Amino acid sequence: MPATPQIAIDFDESTVSTIEALRRLVETESPSSDIPACERCADAVAALGYRLLGAEAERLSLEGRPHLRWRFGAPRVLLLGHFDTVWPLGTIRERPFTVDGDVATGPGVFDMKAGVVQLLYAVAGLDQRDGIEILLTSDEEIASPTSRSLIQHDAKQVLAALVLEPSQEGALKIARKGISQYTLRFHGIPAHAGLEPEKGASALSELARTVPLVEAIADPHQHTTVTPTLARAGIAVNVVPPEAELHVDVRTATAAEQDRVDRAMHDLAPQDARVRIDVDGGPDRPPLEPERSAALFDRARRIATSLGFELRGVAVGGGSDGNITAATGTDTLDGLGAVGDGAHAPHEQVRISQMPVRTELVRRLMEELLA
Repeated sequence: MPATPQIAIDFDESTVSTIEALRRLVETESPSSDIPACERCADAVAALGYRLLGAEAERLSLEGRPHLRWRFGAPRVLLLGHFDTVWPLGTIRERPFTVDGDVATGPGVFDMKAGVVQLLYAVAGLDQRDGIEILLTSDEEIASPTSRSLIQHDAKQVLAALVLEPSQEGALKIARKGISQYTLRFHGIPAHAGLEPEKGASALSELARTVPLVEAIADPHQHTTVTPTLARAGIAVNVVPPEAELHVDVRTATAAEQDRVDRAMHDLAPQDARVRIDVDGGPDRPPLEPERSAALFDRARRIATSLGFELRGVAVGGGSDGNITAATGTDTLDGLGAVGDGAHAPHEQVRISQMPVRTELVRRLMEELLA
């Protein structure tokens, strides 16, 4: 973990205010699957935004799901984040929000409620907000089914997208792999497993033969992973399985690789001609390729140096809404949120002393982009 630079402040009035804002958001649980809970968290985020920005959020309801947007003039810079989490309602009772020295813990604190707090404080610190748009969604953790088109539309209107997802051990995320998901369904012929198994065509056996073919589509030299993750088959212990299902997770560093894998997955054919394979799915999030983040990262690194610390950039396998903005052709920099650890894990935590540091980094970056 990087050392805290000199700009980090002690527990003065400003820090206490930040911690209380973070506490409020963490304690207002917001699992993606629970829309009423997301509505309550949207209320809390909107209230914090109004207190810091003096402006009401635009409440966007898409398929019954809440999203929040603030616009100041004609947008040129998009600040993007989400307030939904992976944790089920009631987790806060098992792991309440706590502050121990420099560490704050609680469900969703790192991914990404601290980032939401930092985002709002960064915009509040601008002398001139004209050209800023803030978009906070409630479905990022479930692949943004309702907000995707909104993100795409708004990203196309701006020069740069800054994503306040958590950092990777302090490093910004300058590249993200694209994500594809597939479901392979095998349709065979049932038969009595003891009396006349030869009259059956086993969907399970075809699935087993297909797994090595799927894995062979991967390309380690291109950092492409193709991973069978979940399988099910059969209807009874004494029946040749007439149905089977295989789920496959794909991660690619480039759009070209994502397209290659997609073609290969849909070209899969059964070795037993009596079995049919249906392939559903495809690319979900395109990759955030390094060229989309390079110019913004150079700016951020220079600003970090002026603030007294060295900023690193890393490529990661996980996806975010930054993948979506980058695919529109908009320069995108991700991982500008909290410094901490444990995304989607019980030990999720944030370093409080780094919150003002990263807030100032984002504020100065916005200043430069608007200028």
